[in-house]
Amino acid sequence: MVLGVLSPVEEKKSNEKSRQTVDERAPLLPPVYCDSDNVECDEFNRASFSGAVFNLSTTVVGAGIMGLPAAMKLLGIGPGIAIIIFMAFLTEFSIKIMLKFSKPANSVTYSGLMRDSFGRTGEIALQICIIINNVGTLVVFMIIIGDVLSGTSSSGMHHSGVLEGLFGKHWWNGRTFVLLITSLAIIAPLASLKQIDSLRYTSALSVALAVVFVIITTGIVTMKFLNGSTEMPRFLPNVTDVASFLKLFTAVPVLVTAYICHYNVHPITKELEDNSEMQSIVRISLILCMVVYTTTSFFCFLLFGESTLDDVLANFDVDLGIPYSSFLTSILRICYAIHLMLVAPIAFFGLRLNLDELLFPSARPLVLDNKRFTLINMALIAFIFIGANFIPSIWDAFQFTGATSGVCMGFIFPGAVALRDQHGIATKKDKILGIFMVVLAVFSSTVAIYSDANSMFKKNNGSLRA
Repeated sequence: MVLGVLSPVEEKKSNEKSRQTVDERAPLLPPVYCDSDNVECDEFNRASFSGAVFNLSTTVVGAGIMGLPAAMKLLGIGPGIAIIIFMAFLTEFSIKIMLKFSKPANSVTYSGLMRDSFGRTGEIALQICIIINNVGTLVVFMIIIGDVLSGTSSSGMHHSGVLEGLFGKHWWNGRTFVLLITSLAIIAPLASLKQIDSLRYTSALSVALAVVFVIITTGIVTMKFLNGSTEMPRFLPNVTDVASFLKLFTAVPVLVTAYICHYNVHPITKELEDNSEMQSIVRISLILCMVVYTTTSFFCFLLFGESTLDDVLANFDVDLGIPYSSFLTSILRICYAIHLMLVAPIAFFGLRLNLDELLFPSARPLVLDNKRFTLINMALIAFIFIGANFIPSIWDAFQFTGATSGVCMGFIFPGAVALRDQHGIATKKDKILGIFMVVLAVFSSTVAIYSDANSMFKKNNGSLRA
């Protein structure tokens, strides 16, 4: 596809509202320019359809897959699967809104779209949310990698890691050293790449590893089910009082975090050879991720039942009662640890971009300033490494990012853009669904935060009395 040059935009009067008619056949985003001299990108920057699917799928299927079995344990099989599917459809609509309103706004970034609708305040609010969400996500990645390779303790029980199980406990396979090597030897080199399409091969491998995890888990559960050694878990949640009902909403931030990919939608679209294909790419990616999420959550909950941990990978350190159990569980955990190592640079890309735009809004493009690029990379990697060594559980990180920045970035901001309707292109359906997204996000997050705070307060009171 040959991209044209944008024509000058006529200056608008301050008291005149701009109302534009959008050509449905037009590209989802305006023509793409390189970071210097306002010229078009060359063919080196063009990304393929399959590469975009892999990159977006990798953005979605990160650590969320490990927290979803615990969410399903809380909700029950029926509501859990229903909400996973529902969130996929809601996510598709929110991204559709972003792409639709980016066209008349001539915005090639999510922050540009927010600036068009809500000015500099909206842009800053989004950038802060992306930074909080992506830092939290990357910390979760590192926590899981540490759990898998070095082990973790939960409820007074120690779950040994792969390295600890193979070689015993040594200083070099302790959590801190393992995370340090992971940060410097794997994540840092991949995070130094300046184009997101450069990660398409590692993204394809990460998606393949996630599918391998699903296939092996499904095979293990099928074998145990045929042997009669598993029981069908609860179909509905266990609700006995108001507190237990409110606790159900704590699963919402985990589900929101599992589908957050909005910060990479525009960067992926910009690098496409034909950016009008982006909506199809979004749909295929979300369907793939929905299948992976549903299958993994169902079979992991079926396998471990009420013993399902916040990080389900930690459950795979026991003998599952099948042939080659130790070998299969080691393969499962190693596959997913490598998957997260390859996913991390995708989340890092959006984090670095938005942090730079927030701190240096008037500076020249980050990709042209190697010194600034390197310093931001080093600072972020160090901060994430420290956070992963001090935050005890992925559920805590999911709760914080999902209930705050996640819902804003994924649902509140796109819904608000549709309701603001800066260019007069929103349909009645857009506005109704926009209201629904905003109300649902605000209500569920408020209840989740209240329930978490209430549980923490009771726990602290119990500790003080003891």
